[in-house]
Amino acid sequence: MKLEQGLIHYYYGNGKGKTTAAMGLALRAMGSGLRVLAVQFLKDGSSGEIGMLRQMGANILAVRRLTGFTFRMTPEEKAACAAEQNLNLETAAAAAAEGSCDLLILDEIGSALDAEMVNRERLYALLQNRAPWVEVVMTGHKLDPALHDRADYVTRMENQRHPFEKGIAARKGIEY
Repeated sequence: MKLEQGLIHYYYGNGKGKTTAAMGLALRAMGSGLRVLAVQFLKDGSSGEIGMLRQMGANILAVRRLTGFTFRMTPEEKAACAAEQNLNLETAAAAAAEGSCDLLILDEIGSALDAEMVNRERLYALLQNRAPWVEVVMTGHKLDPALHDRADYVTRMENQRHPFEKGIAARKGIEY
């Protein structure tokens, strides 16, 4: 099955739910026979949904050289991580251009752009040159005006309250 027209989604903000929404859409897409490629930027692919999505046939790319938050990385660690993320972006661009996926998720691409860890122009080219049926979902924390302007769907997740404010750490299966 192919979509008649692929659109672009951009989920951003400081609230919980961006990745959850994107991965929920992956589940919905696979349930309808669509092929999913999810690329996680600034993440190592260890969150709970990844294993299940792989079992169901989704192709997942994540960062193997992630050593922690970008602000804590040495220049060498940041360079190695950026190189791997740009390679994953190239893989995603090729898949989108040839149409070998129907839904492409670029999880935390906005944050990777903000941290200057991926090539911005390459991302724009991916969005422009994808096969017409390829749906793209992008997530990130901050509003990126260029991504906002390119998107058909724009959703801001706003934090109203979060357990972290009470000292409750992220819990496996819920926050990751």
